[in-house]
Amino acid sequence: MEGRVAVVTGGGKGVGAGISKLLAAEGAKVVFNYNSNPSLAEKTVEYIKQQGGEAYTCKVDVQYRDQVEAMMNKAVELYGGIDILVNNAAYQPNLDIDEYTEELYDQVMNINLGGYFRCMQAALPYLKQSKCPRIINISSVHAKRPGDFDVCYSMTKGGITMLTREAAVEFSKYGITVNAILPGGIIIEFKTGTTHRFKFKRIQRARTYNLRMPGMPEDVGNIVVFLASEKGGHINGASIRADKGAMLF
Repeated sequence: MEGRVAVVTGGGKGVGAGISKLLAAEGAKVVFNYNSNPSLAEKTVEYIKQQGGEAYTCKVDVQYRDQVEAMMNKAVELYGGIDILVNNAAYQPNLDIDEYTEELYDQVMNINLGGYFRCMQAALPYLKQSKCPRIINISSVHAKRPGDFDVCYSMTKGGITMLTREAAVEFSKYGITVNAILPGGIIIEFKTGTTHRFKFKRIQRARTYNLRMPGMPEDVGNIVVFLASEKGGHINGASIRADKGAMLF
C-alpha cells in the first residue's frame, strides 16, 4: 500500500473508520468524508497521524455530485492521484414499509446506491491512471437475505451487489477490479436510524452454533486491505461475506 491513495466514503466512524485506519497502517494515504459527525472524523484522522500515517477528512454529502467531485479533486490535489475507492457511506433508518415517506425513500436510495454510483463516476478518470486500481463496495448480507427491519436499506444493498458486477465487467478494460464485501452484524459506535428489529429466533439459532458472533470494523477492513493489494488482483466482480457464517441461517 505504500504511497497509494485511498478515498473512503463515510470513513470517519464505524466500519469506514476501521477501513481507513487499516489502509493507513499499510502505508496508504487516506482521504475520507463525513456528513454528520465531525468530531468522530477528526478522532480518526488524529489516530491515523499518531500511528505515523497520512489522512485528510472533509464534509461531503454523497447525494450531491459537486461535493463528491470536490472530494476526489482534493485527494488528487493533496496526494497526486487515486488508486483505491471504498464506497461505504450509507443511511439506515430501520423503518417498516408503511413508515417510509416519499422523501425518506428518495434519501436512502440517493445516499446508499446513488452515492456509490456518483463516487465511481467521479473517481474513474483518476483510477484509470493508477497502476493498481481498485474499487471496493461495502454492501451487506441483507443484499441476499431479508432483514425484516429496513426494506429500503436491503434494496439498496442488493442494488450495490449488481452495480459491483456490472462495473467489474465494464472497468476490466482499464485494469480496475471491482468487488463487494457483505458484512453481517458489526459493532460500531451507533446507528444513524432507529432501534434494530431482527428475527430473534433466527439469531438465537445461529448463536447456538457460534455463527452469530458480531464482528468488528477491522474484520471488514482486513478484507478491504487484501482486495486493494496486488495480491487481490485476481478477484473481480465478487461478493464476499464477512459474517462468520450467519447467512447459513
